[in-house]
Amino acid sequence: MSDFYKLEIDRHFAWFEAKLPARPARFVAWLRKPSSRYVRIPLAILLIFGGIFSFLPVLGLWMLPLGLLLFAQDVPFLQKPTAQLLGWVERKWLERERARRAR
Repeated sequence: MSDFYKLEIDRHFAWFEAKLPARPARFVAWLRKPSSRYVRIPLAILLIFGGIFSFLPVLGLWMLPLGLLLFAQDVPFLQKPTAQLLGWVERKWLERERARRAR
């Protein structure tokens, strides 16, 4: 069952990567490689802490979900809830897009 959620997370990462400009997209692609695990985990932890302290001027709440998404690449018990949350966000995003086009 975990393979399904890992594939779902990979699909969302690929979508996100396609929306980025070329240089950041290459960085995200490199970050997703299994060999980048020793960079990905500390970066994920830093992003999570940055998201927790989002009340500070430089840091933002956007850091928390990005950190959790990166962390879920390597922590199996986070893959299912992360994949489900991403699926929910995707459905809401598509509903909002359809509603905006209908107007």
